[in-house]
Amino acid sequence: MPLNKKLSFFRKITLPILGILTIFGCAVQQKPHGGPKDVTPPKLLKATPANQTHNFSSKTIRLDFDELFKVNNFYQEVTISPTQDKPPTYKISQKSLIITLHDTLKKNTTYVVNFGKAIGDLTENNLVKNLTYVFSTGSHIDSLSLSGSVTNVQTQAREKDVTVMLFSLKEDSLLFGKKKPPIFTTTDTSGNWTLGNLHEGSYKLYALKENSGGDKIYNNESELIGIPGKVINLQTDSSNIKLKLFKAQPDKFRAEKRFESDGHIIILPNRPIEKPSLRIIYPEVQNAEKIVEFSRTNDTAQLYVKNMAFDSLRVVLFENGKPLDTLAFKKGLKETYTRNLAFLSNVDIRRLLKQTDDLRFTANSPISAFDPSLITLMEDSTVLTNYTLKQDTANLKKFSISYKWKLNAGYTISFKVGAFTGYFGEKSKVYQNRFKIDKPENYSQLNMTVMVPDTNRYYILEFYNEQNTLLQRTPPFIYNQPITFKSLLAGKYHIKVIYDDNKNGRWDSGNIKAMRQPENIWVRTEPIPMRGNFDNDITIEIPPEGTP
Repeated sequence: MPLNKKLSFFRKITLPILGILTIFGCAVQQKPHGGPKDVTPPKLLKATPANQTHNFSSKTIRLDFDELFKVNNFYQEVTISPTQDKPPTYKISQKSLIITLHDTLKKNTTYVVNFGKAIGDLTENNLVKNLTYVFSTGSHIDSLSLSGSVTNVQTQAREKDVTVMLFSLKEDSLLFGKKKPPIFTTTDTSGNWTLGNLHEGSYKLYALKENSGGDKIYNNESELIGIPGKVINLQTDSSNIKLKLFKAQPDKFRAEKRFESDGHIIILPNRPIEKPSLRIIYPEVQNAEKIVEFSRTNDTAQLYVKNMAFDSLRVVLFENGKPLDTLAFKKGLKETYTRNLAFLSNVDIRRLLKQTDDLRFTANSPISAFDPSLITLMEDSTVLTNYTLKQDTANLKKFSISYKWKLNAGYTISFKVGAFTGYFGEKSKVYQNRFKIDKPENYSQLNMTVMVPDTNRYYILEFYNEQNTLLQRTPPFIYNQPITFKSLLAGKYHIKVIYDDNKNGRWDSGNIKAMRQPENIWVRTEPIPMRGNFDNDITIEIPPEGTP
């Protein structure tokens, strides 16, 4: 084909294609680039029938917004109260939401459509919060209200984005923990909430902070719950209702269990066990050589069994000497395990050790034997021999080195291969740790005088560092008393006080079935500053229980 004819053919084909692409390109709607970030949620412009309509008889509700929007988890977020047997359907038309009702409406009844966090804008999903549409099939719209706040009992901080749920007394046992609440709202950024358009009657009020998602049903023991202190007999508006979030004590005891990669067993009860113990009942011969380690809070157990040549194992957990639960374990007879001894020391991240402390090590497995000839402690370039190495008989993972440390010296602790033998016969690898001794002037003493509001009540004081690590917990006390904390590094510390109602020396959670509230906690918001080589004397006045 001649060149001029080729060019003519190319133009005939190309130009129409470019035209089509231009038309479609212009039709594509894209998210605009640049400019300030959109932080404004859609705004409701009009409702048809109007919000607060009396003698409502329509089968459809139309809500017009000022911008395009999208919906999130619509059938989870949106509720109609009273609950309908035939749920409505929802349709988006441009900037409007059309709701079609399929159930027969009750006579002389106020209905509230609560949208939760279902509606957000297209660009940033800025949510329309606490949007409600209210109508009445009679001549009167219920107008009573409840309001209050939600606080985390452990931190005493107000909690945002918590679902506050209201059940009538008749609905409570039928719906709570089984279905989405008929009436609910969400706390704002200050932890406050309001429920309106309520009818006279008796109600129970709950708060729920879910881990993820959000079906608004309390069906997970790890979620935080707030329970009613009493039944609310609603006759007039009620405000300043306080709900306390806590992890509830489970009604039934359960324990998760698993084999770790080295072959030992982890047991995770769903609540702390009082004075726990454990016994292997099958194969019973394994019981004599077992090692059991319970966590300080008695909510985790680690079980080490010497002979792993079994395919099933049964153990009994005891609480206060009484059988609590029987757990069964199964595994393959020829399973293999990975076992590597590792150590953590009490040398801090500055590579410093307190002069009055022993050098302490914690292994990741019980130590069955160690060879002192394969352990070397050096002071600068001098090999030391006048130190004491001992194992903790109460916890075979722990051992310590005692020595009179010198301030200006540098120390090196070294383990050669095989210095330690683990419970399963595994040998330690080469290990080395260098450190120096911290100066005494970097530490101080806190002298605290604690004043109690009621000498007929018991209290427990907990002392924390800046990393929120619990450093010390006092036994229950009833009278004003001095408490001393020694050898504190410079920094800020804080305290909590538990109102120990049952005098058992620990904080006790609430129980939903018994409708028992958790024990109260007071968190002192003002930190306690400590400077190096400067003792601090302070007085702490515990407020009466229930003081804001």
